[in-house]
Amino acid sequence: MALSPPPLFLPELWLKENRPERDVTIKPLTMGPKKVKVVMTTTTRKTTENERVVFIQAWWRGTLVRRTLLHLALRVRVIQCWWKQQLAILLERKRRVALVLYAQEEWAVVKLQSWVRMWRIRLRFCRLLHAVHIIQAYWRWHSCHTRGLIQGHYDLKENQLNLQLEITLGSQACKVQQCIPFPIKE
Repeated sequence: MALSPPPLFLPELWLKENRPERDVTIKPLTMGPKKVKVVMTTTTRKTTENERVVFIQAWWRGTLVRRTLLHLALRVRVIQCWWKQQLAILLERKRRVALVLYAQEEWAVVKLQSWVRMWRIRLRFCRLLHAVHIIQAYWRWHSCHTRGLIQGHYDLKENQLNLQLEITLGSQACKVQQCIPFPIKE
């Protein structure tokens, strides 16, 4: 009975023997049906070859599935990155809009405050101006009474001047009436 040479590539050998395990608790992945030790006889030799073929097919299908899943995961990652970028852009736009609204509100508040301050200062100025006018009127009346006042009127006729004057100095008053003739030469 001649034994056949061992196959060049057995996935279960590669998974178990040649690959270093990082964690003792994690068992290496195996694809396909579990390996069963079979005593080699002529009748079971075909079944073990069939099992090896089935095992290689299962391993290859698993590789294809993993490759497909990897491509899908990469596509998902690209979509997620794009979506996160879009969300960041949207958030930045919202922040700018909020900042513009805040600046407009602050500007409106400052403008309103300046108008109210201006109105209050103008009202105060008008009150002070009215008080100044009252003080000036009383001061002028007082200064006129203490200095004196001259009022009068005159009539000019053909050859004479009629003059009427009223002079007030404090509480004293004096009235002067005079008729002045003009020397007219004929």
